[in-house]
Amino acid sequence: MSEKYHPTGRQIAAARTLIGMSQPDLADAANISVPTLRRMEASPGEATGLANNVAAVQAALVAAGIEFIHPNGGGAGIRLTGA
Repeated sequence: MSEKYHPTGRQIAAARTLIGMSQPDLADAANISVPTLRRMEASPGEATGLANNVAAVQAALVAAGIEFIHPNGGGAGIRLTGA
């Protein structure tokens, strides 16, 4: 896809859980506060928050081995990349 993908709050929460990362650890890796991460994860749809904060969380999870799957008819998801 040519557009930047914006993960959902549930994808972020699931990805963090899948790799066994705590909220404080992910917040630290993304250089955001834990309450900001909690709000993102609680988003019912696309993760809410400042675009740079969402991008930082997404980048931290990708660096930890997560791939975000676009909702291409089968629904949004995540998977381990093996990195």
